[in-house]
This record gives sequence, C-alpha cells and structure tokens, in this order.
Amino acid sequence: MSNDPFPMRSEAAAKLAQGEIQEEWRSGDVTTSGEARGGSGKHVLEESRGLTGGKMNIDKYADDSDDEEDEFFKPQKNERIQRFLRKIFTRLYGDMNMDDLVKSLTLSSTLFFLIGGYWLLRSLKDPVLTALCGVQAIPKAKMLSVLVVLGVVAVYNKLIDFTESREDLKMHHLFYFFGTFYFLMFSGIAYLLTDEEIGLPNEIPNENRILGWVSYCTIESFGSVMVSLFWSFVNSNVSLEAAKATYGLIVASAQIGSILGPTVVSWKANDWGIPFCYFIGATCMLVLQGTMYGYITMYGNDNKSSDKTKKKEKAGILEGLVLFWKYNYVKGIFAISCLFMVTVTIVDYTMKVLARDYFSEEYPCEAGMPCYDSIGGSHGMSSEASRAFASFMGIFGQATNTLSFLLSLLGTSAVIRTLGLRLTLLLFPSLCLIVILLVRMSPNLWTTFLAMMLLKANSYALNNPTKEMLYLPTSSRIKYKAKSWIDIFGARGSKALGSCVTSYFSYSTVSLVANGSLVGVCVSVFLIWNAIYMGKTFEGFVNDGVIVGEEEETHDVIPQKLDPLNEEDGTSCAVEDDDDDDEEEEEEAV
Repeated sequence: MSNDPFPMRSEAAAKLAQGEIQEEWRSGDVTTSGEARGGSGKHVLEESRGLTGGKMNIDKYADDSDDEEDEFFKPQKNERIQRFLRKIFTRLYGDMNMDDLVKSLTLSSTLFFLIGGYWLLRSLKDPVLTALCGVQAIPKAKMLSVLVVLGVVAVYNKLIDFTESREDLKMHHLFYFFGTFYFLMFSGIAYLLTDEEIGLPNEIPNENRILGWVSYCTIESFGSVMVSLFWSFVNSNVSLEAAKATYGLIVASAQIGSILGPTVVSWKANDWGIPFCYFIGATCMLVLQGTMYGYITMYGNDNKSSDKTKKKEKAGILEGLVLFWKYNYVKGIFAISCLFMVTVTIVDYTMKVLARDYFSEEYPCEAGMPCYDSIGGSHGMSSEASRAFASFMGIFGQATNTLSFLLSLLGTSAVIRTLGLRLTLLLFPSLCLIVILLVRMSPNLWTTFLAMMLLKANSYALNNPTKEMLYLPTSSRIKYKAKSWIDIFGARGSKALGSCVTSYFSYSTVSLVANGSLVGVCVSVFLIWNAIYMGKTFEGFVNDGVIVGEEEETHDVIPQKLDPLNEEDGTSCAVEDDDDDDEEEEEEAV
C-alpha cells in the first residue's frame, strides 16, 4: 500500500508520476488548466514565449511591474504633498474652517481694490503737491488735512445715525455712497491736472495753487474714511478666534493690490503721465463697490436687530468723542492706532527732503527751463526731477508693500497665535524705537528709505491687525462711532503733530534729524508702556467676558454675523443673558 494519505488518482497525476509530462512543462507548453478556464492560461503562457523560443520575456514584465508600482505610489505621493501643505497652512493660520477662509478671501477682494487704489494715489500725492505748491507745503498740507477730515467725520457719523434709523438701509450702503463720491472727486482732479494753467504743465510751484491742496486732502481723507469703514464692518462680523486666523490673510491679500498700485506709478508714470495714472486710481473706487456688492449677494445683508422699539437718544457726531473720553481702554486703542504716526511723519518728511535734494541735484533746474525763477531765485523742480521723484516714491511703495505682503502672509497670524496678542503688541513700538535711533545715527537717503520701509510694512502687517483685534471686546457704538474719530481725526491729528515738529525744525536738515529723533524716541517709549497696559487689559476683558461700552446701547446693536467671541456659551463675549440677570435680581430681592 502507498503511504501517501492523499493519493492523486487523475490521469494527469499518473502521467506526472511516470515522468511523461515533464518535457511539456520544460517547454512551457502546459495548456490543460488554462483550457479548462477558457484558454486564458495558454494565452498568457504563449505571450511569455519570446523570440528565443519558450523563454519568458522578463523585461516586459519588469516594465509592467514598474508602471503598476508608479500608479500605486502616485496617490500616496499626492496625499503626502497635501498633508505637507496642510501642515504649513495650519502652522501659519491655525485650524481655520473653510467657511471662514472663503468669507475672508471675499472680504479681502474689497480691501484689495481699496488699498490698491489708495497706494496708487498715495504715490502721486506728494509729487503732485511738490510740483504744484513746493515741497515746503507738505507739513502745512498735513495740518490742513486735519481740518478737512473734521467735516468728513461729521458727515460719516451723520450717515451712520441715518443708516441705523432706516430699515431699508444697511452699513454696506456707506461703501456705495463714499465710493461714488471719491470716484467723482479723483476723476475731476485727474482732468484738471492736464490744464495748462492750473495743472502740471505749469511748472512754477506756488502755494496759492489750490489744486495741489485739494488733491492732497482728498487722498488723505479717502485713506482714513474708507479703511476705517471697512474694518468697522469686518470687526462687527468676526469672532476673536477667526480674527487671529484670518486678519493676517486679509491684510496679505490686500497687500497684493498695494504692490500693484505703486507699480503702475513707477513703471508707467513717465509713459502714461501722472493725470492718467490718477484716473486709474479713480476707477478703483467703482470696482470696490462691485466687490462689496458681491460679498453681500453671497452672504446676505448685515441685518440689524429686529427689536428697534426702544432706542436711546443719539449723541450725534460727538458720540464717538464721548465714548473716547469715558473709557481708558478706548484711549489706549487711540495711542496704538495713531501716536506712532508722529514718529513716522518725522522720518517720512526727512526722507522726502533728502529725496528732493538728491533728485534736484541729479536733474538741476537750469536757466531757460519753466522751473527757473530768475527774479525770486527760488527755483522749482525740473520736469525730469519731478518724474524721478514720483518714480522713487513708486519704488518705495513697491518695496514697502512687498515686505508687508510677505510678513502678513507668512508671519502675522503665526506670530499672534504663538506669542499671543499681549506680547505681539510690544513688537511694533520696539521697532519704532530702534528705527528712530538708526536714522539719528546715519541720516542719509537710503537709511531713511530702509527705516520708512520697515515702519510702514510692520504697521500694516503687525500694528494694524493687532489694533483691530482690540476692538473685538467693544460695543458696536465704539466700533463705528469712536473708531471713526480715532482713525479719521486721531490719525490726522497725530500726523499734524508730527508735522508741527518737522515744520519747526525744517530750516535745517541737521536740526530736523537731531531734534526730530528725540521726539520720536519719547513717543516710542510711551507706546511701549501703553502696549504693556493694553495687552494686560485685553486679556482680562476677554477672560471675564466684558464688552466695553455695552451699557451705552439698548436694542440698536448691530449683530455679529459669524461665530461669537465665546462660542461655547453661545453669547457674544460670554455676556450673561437677560434671564440670568433677572434671576439674580430676584434672588437679591428675596
């Protein structure tokens, strides 16, 4: 008997045992099992025969294996890349949800055209004033702009009261009103700049030429009103956590526009002319209205509270000043928002004086030129010098906003989330102190250029987002009314204070640097102290759920659209519900 417990009794097994089928296997001509499955096995084995007669084509199967391996690893490679990019995004902006991201990008499109148009016009502001009225008119124009914005802030606050009193009007309608107004103003100025007598073709500077003053003050007021209105709208619609994650991204997206604006001036001012570049800036006023309309269409109107039956008596245009005077926290926001402009104005004027001297020497005004004053001896800038000055300011805008864009995109949100708002508030005033000392030690054109670039870029990338976040634990009246006074009047007032310093010491560049830098050092030291106070106070308000100025409002509060500051409790800034207050009062009465 066989010892095999599982004997194979088929005919094929018998032939295999006798060795009859071994030759067939060696030649690769096995077909029995393949034919049983429809011949597929024979087809595969026949394909394996190469031209060598029965040997398997190893190279073919090796290539097929490599292709299959690439297809296998390709999805994994894509997943690794996606995980890597997601890790970087999370490191920079935190765990931002898609809804906040899309809304932030939509809002940033409005700020893109707003800042882009503003920086295009800003690059032309000083060259136009210098060509029409002389460089000595810049400090006076800054002081005059303070008086101009008094009227602007009065109209702005009046429109806020009017908008809140009407059911059919919303806050975003103010974008349409001011956007149309500034479009008409800038278009008119662009046309008048081509006039032979009052425009740029007349190259004799005179402080009595009104067009230069109108151009300067209009650009200054636009930068204050529209930017303040935009951030008031945003601050009323975002939470603290969303602000930490998205404000840097909003600023970074807008900085692309601020780079393109000066680029138009630096590249095309000589070819297209200053008036045409001016008109391009005017068209941005129309486009930003369209982007705001698109946002409202996508995400709805900023509906006010439906309970409007009880309203306190309005304080009018002075309500913002009343709130400013009443709350030290609001005074601290004012200091962070505006006082650094004293230092910036001093350094900025120093740079422009040095630039004026530099380009006037490189492109001198000679006898026979329209800028040559043979009677008074006070020669103006030649047309070549004016264009070079304009191009220089365009390059300054490009460099400043490129640096600001990189800092906003890669640093702002990460720094705020890593250091916290309390420590981040200290960074910018410390930089102001370092920069003003650098200018004092090395007062030349390129040192002041670097100093201004650092100050401007970090004011946009660090100071602006942090000071806007300080408004989050405040009432809507402070966000709109007090903020309008701070951003419009307070900012102009700080620039005017800096202009007083530069005007007093403008008789000598050496005196301007020596004395102006001392003022800048004092202001920077005070700002460092204020930043310490505000950081500590802000954390206390957020932890305790305090809303500054809440008692000033009744039922006319502008609601917040996105997540409240305290998402867990479901109330804005963890403010207790009225029902809880009533229960406490009943317990005290018992």
